[in-house]
Amino acid sequence: MRNAAGSAAWEYHLATNHSPQSVAQDRFGLDWPNQPRPFKLYPGLEPIPLPASLPRSDMAALDAIAATGPSHPEAELDLATLTAVLGYSAGIMKLIRFAGGSMPFRAASCTGALYHIEMYIACGPLGDLEAGVYQLGVHDFALRRIRAGDYRAALVDATSALPAVADAPAIVVCTSVFWRNAWKYRARTYRHAFWDSGTILANLLAMAHAHHVRAQVVAGFVDETVNRLVDVDGAHEAAIALVALGYGSSPPPVPSPPAPPLHLVTAPYSATEIEYPAIQQIAQASSLETTADVAAWRAAVPTIARPAPTGELVALRPIDASSHVTEPIETVIRRRGSSRAFLRTPIGFDALSTMLAAATSALPADFLPAGLSLNDLYVIVNAVEGLASGSYVLHREQGALDRLRAGEFREVAGHLDLGQELAADAAVNVYFLADLRAILPALGNRGYRAAQLEAAIMGGKLYLAAYALGLGATGLTFFDDEVTAFFSPHAAGKSVMFLMAIGNPARRPR
Repeated sequence: MRNAAGSAAWEYHLATNHSPQSVAQDRFGLDWPNQPRPFKLYPGLEPIPLPASLPRSDMAALDAIAATGPSHPEAELDLATLTAVLGYSAGIMKLIRFAGGSMPFRAASCTGALYHIEMYIACGPLGDLEAGVYQLGVHDFALRRIRAGDYRAALVDATSALPAVADAPAIVVCTSVFWRNAWKYRARTYRHAFWDSGTILANLLAMAHAHHVRAQVVAGFVDETVNRLVDVDGAHEAAIALVALGYGSSPPPVPSPPAPPLHLVTAPYSATEIEYPAIQQIAQASSLETTADVAAWRAAVPTIARPAPTGELVALRPIDASSHVTEPIETVIRRRGSSRAFLRTPIGFDALSTMLAAATSALPADFLPAGLSLNDLYVIVNAVEGLASGSYVLHREQGALDRLRAGEFREVAGHLDLGQELAADAAVNVYFLADLRAILPALGNRGYRAAQLEAAIMGGKLYLAAYALGLGATGLTFFDDEVTAFFSPHAAGKSVMFLMAIGNPARRPR
């Protein structure tokens, strides 16, 4: 069985760790003329334009982000709502102009603004949209049908008859076109596949909840079946996550129509593509081959030991979101940016509490049984009113922070985050760490996907919550082992999955 016991994931993780030495010795330079196009284009397929007028939600943004329980009353998924969910998850929100050009700015952040995540939709009939498998063309906000017919049963089978998939009128398939990110980040791109899909899925879950549509993230599926369905090879582009959207659909026809290879022509992304074998190796090593493998993987539950509090806990004090922040999630997503500078001024403890509570609220995912989380949140507090500077760990069950070390750690934060001033200037830096030693033996190599994806979705929710509160945020990278060492002994043996810096934004001088 490819997924095995997790040794390949551990080897990949160690091989792609950043250290001060590896970064200092790296002489890699970007080949700007060869930069990939950030869109997948099918020259031979006709676009099906999506509705330009999108329905607005009636729920306060922070309530949508936290999504602490089922949204009542649950609504049926229609084409207008699907369009809104897709648009505010991966669509273009604005055009950023700069000297010499412009850049389409999307709804969710992406490492290097390289936008390597593609979205496909397998659905039954949705109003005027016929049953089929479609690719979302972000560049013109249109669907392109790559298969005609109702193929949802193939995904029901691929997910070992997961109830949420069997009941969904539409299933979203997220893939990564590895080269579009590897052009800059090389083998580390496999981490970014989950970071960048996770921030998209944070938007998607918030949008679905705001529109009262049920959504569940699915990481357990037969890779070959899903890749074949959306006509990708699994080596250069591969499925990394599904989302079941909606409920109460009529059952799809069983079996699905045949799904032979299509060999659709797509425009090249750049003149030359460079392959990084480590990406293909970990993608294959973490694949699930049969529905029995999927069922066994989903049933496995890692035992994660979490140390007891080391001292007096500081209880979180989240604000009443609905009474303080009433604007809808769509407004927050349109306002969201990626902070490039922070003021060294404090944020409120109530704001930090609200963001942490929103980020760690229940996540509907097939790999997270009730009460389980694969990641722990560690925080460097630089400037928070009512909270002493220092390092902390969040105890989610108690809803409280436990201070590990007191002190001023701005410069340490800057060093840990690859020497970036953003981390030193930020009010707080939130790190997501997972104990891969416990996760990989239980979930195999695919447990690495799950840990990365959960961290990124929580990070995406933290990102949105920061902007809902009028703050700024940005994702950063890090020196892996040095972060673990800084938070040890509490974090001993854990590995960093994701990092978010938050503070009061400042404009850089032009």
